[in-house]
Amino acid sequence: MKVVTMCGSMRFAKQMQEIALELEVKQGYCVLTPVGDAVVPLSEKDKENLNAAHFKKIDMSDAVYIVNIGGYIGESVSRELRYAQEHNKEIVYHEVF
Repeated sequence: MKVVTMCGSMRFAKQMQEIALELEVKQGYCVLTPVGDAVVPLSEKDKENLNAAHFKKIDMSDAVYIVNIGGYIGESVSRELRYAQEHNKEIVYHEVF
């Protein structure tokens, strides 16, 4: 079973949940998803902790799954993508360019 960390803008949180379910149910992946601050306001320290946890998820993964709806890849996802590339992770894009 391949472990995949999902990376995407939290503006796509609902879509990412749907995509994660599809990847797990239909393709048999174990999907590690981001946790966002959309529900509860977070302090800067809390955000730093979430970011560190997300990069650890990438470390534990075989691949990253980039949710780039409409081709959108923001600053945070760009950092995560570079990190994944530097650590020789497979990169899978939701939308093909």
